[in-house]
Amino acid sequence: MGQPIELHYWPTPNGHKVTIALEEMGLAYELRPVNLGLGEQFRPEFLAISPNNRMPAIVDPDGPGGEAVSVFESGAILRYLADKTGAFGGADARAKIQVDEWLFWQMAGLGPMAGQANHFRFYAPAMLADQRQVAYGAARYTNEVHRLYGVLNGQLKGREFIAGDYSIADMACWPWTNPWKAHGIDLAEFPELAAWRDRIAARPAVQRAMAAAEKVKQGPTLADSGEAAEAARRVLFGQRAR
Repeated sequence: MGQPIELHYWPTPNGHKVTIALEEMGLAYELRPVNLGLGEQFRPEFLAISPNNRMPAIVDPDGPGGEAVSVFESGAILRYLADKTGAFGGADARAKIQVDEWLFWQMAGLGPMAGQANHFRFYAPAMLADQRQVAYGAARYTNEVHRLYGVLNGQLKGREFIAGDYSIADMACWPWTNPWKAHGIDLAEFPELAAWRDRIAARPAVQRAMAAAEKVKQGPTLADSGEAAEAARRVLFGQRAR
């Protein structure tokens, strides 16, 4: 057996995507925590594999040609792992197109919009004096996340999984629907999506992936009061090019 894949990880939806894929594909991996609140994503050794200073990132000692390779961006990691194993990436050329459509839909839409909704609903009230800005941002992104849930619910009508067969598209989208309450969503409005969520949550590999998150403790949440949470907000928000 070769060396395990290094997963540079923190227990966020983007981190969960990759642990789910690794567990589903039966690949050995080793968690390397990247504590976002402490700014560990800015360490030079991490920037060497993830120049956008965002996790997750992987280092596969057995990359193309048997040489080590690093991959950053969660969508790129999922596609890399699917191609490496020949699993969950689409059984033929047409299926691969559909999987990639929904993988990129998550990367460009569901993830960023849900992140913004979460920011304005929970973090911004502690950061902005002008609560009108908070209210506008919260409404703007909550409405967009609601729209995206509707898109996904429609796609799931008559299907067990997003692209027909279970795939990296499901692995990408499912963790981003876990905070549905925080996103201001009532799942009763989206019965197809709710049933899909339950199907995926019942998968043993998904359960193992979510249990792996328990090995990494997050400490105070960014929405908390206190010096630790305030320091974490300074690290994560308001970044500019350096």
